[in-house]
Amino acid sequence: MKLVSYKTEDREHLGVFVNGHIYNLNSCDKLIPDNMNEFLWGGDELMDHARRVYAAISSGSMEAKEELFFELMAPVPHPSSCRDAYAFRQHVETARRNRGVAMIPEFDQYPIFYFTNHNAIQGAGEIECMPDHFDKLDFELEVAVVLNKKGRNIRAADADSFIAGFMIMNDMSARTLQMEEMLLNLGPAKGKDFSTVIGPWLVTPDELEKYKVPAKQGHTGNAYNLDMKCVVNGKQVSAGNMADMEWTFAEIIERCAYGCDVLPGDVIGSGTVGTGCFLELNGTGLLNDASYQPQWLKDGDLVEMEVTGLGMLGNIITKAKDDFSILSLKKK
Repeated sequence: MKLVSYKTEDREHLGVFVNGHIYNLNSCDKLIPDNMNEFLWGGDELMDHARRVYAAISSGSMEAKEELFFELMAPVPHPSSCRDAYAFRQHVETARRNRGVAMIPEFDQYPIFYFTNHNAIQGAGEIECMPDHFDKLDFELEVAVVLNKKGRNIRAADADSFIAGFMIMNDMSARTLQMEEMLLNLGPAKGKDFSTVIGPWLVTPDELEKYKVPAKQGHTGNAYNLDMKCVVNGKQVSAGNMADMEWTFAEIIERCAYGCDVLPGDVIGSGTVGTGCFLELNGTGLLNDASYQPQWLKDGDLVEMEVTGLGMLGNIITKAKDDFSILSLKKK
């Protein structure tokens, strides 16, 4: 089942995507709230209601009116929080090699994550960037989950049951801002807080059952064989697979929930897949060829991310009219 958030006349709604059409869930079952946040707080009970509506529309036993004029939003437009993990060994290993440092052993000891700006969540469409963002502007190809249960001190063996669904995630990154602030061993913050893109819809775990594969040896939780790719202006630049995650989402959730509550509506990203950003690709290119020309995102670029079973997420990079720069405010 694919769930969507969308707008009609500036009102947000919750819908289900069936055979290429969107149907409003609340109009089909009044027990289902008309927004994603309340729906996620309803846990498995409301998810079962949505599944019944989906099955009825799919089979033709329910006549439902499809939405014709709407604006698709991020599936979870107002997350309770947004964390991003660091689960792909290839990305971490390659990025460190390109900087001339050894692979960090702690990567294999526990999963890590950082909090990003949950108020900067976007869906498909334009991403407006300020001048400083264009100083080494980057995409990051990821998968994200959203939770629909409250929990604390969750064990990895139980954590997959907290996942309401999966989405493509583009963890946009302004690399110059990011690298400058991380010299102070704090962050990332300004390099990441302007846009995190998720979408195009929320895919429930049952749709991914056919892609299940064993987790890596010594790890706990579900893993999925999902091809991941990113295309910029029609040219493929990244290719990976979700099965390459060293740490499962279950293990990441276990760490997130240690000593604190995780909540319905919490979004958690996988971290960048191997080859999943220009920072890594440029570093590898320069390592192999001193004349390599690094590439970064620029005004007007079209970024399209596609993941097996999760759809395609497209965004156009646009330049803000404001020419204000915080990089220019640095003290001498």
